[in-house]
Amino acid sequence: MKFYETKTTINATPEQIWPVMSDGAGFTSWDSSVLQFDGEIKAGNQVKLVSEVAPKRTFKLNVSECSPPHHFVFSDGMPLGLFKGERTYKLTPKGNQTEFHMREEYTGPLAAMMYKAIPDLQPSFEKFAAGLKAKVEGRST
Repeated sequence: MKFYETKTTINATPEQIWPVMSDGAGFTSWDSSVLQFDGEIKAGNQVKLVSEVAPKRTFKLNVSECSPPHHFVFSDGMPLGLFKGERTYKLTPKGNQTEFHMREEYTGPLAAMMYKAIPDLQPSFEKFAAGLKAKVEGRST
């Protein structure tokens, strides 16, 4: 299984972070790696995302899970489970703080081949985590 992930501790509760983290249209104001976002992050919805790692491609992602204020999951893939990507955004309370964890993993028989074609997402994951932390804590990135 191939994956990318990042974690950060945010000085806020999940309830304070959730409105920022679940406002996809707002991503572009605090995350420079997201160029465009359309749709509502709600279970069963499809959202569209354009990222700096592939600015000419619009990713059509399914919101396969959404449990406010704890987590949501974007998923996409090929028919018959040949390749599947899932990106999970998760908030875990830690006293007066919250651990934010974002992980994208790839599964299926074609995962190894497809992974080779995916650009390095780690820098954009780090930007997202830092931007979310700064936005929620009231700092500029």
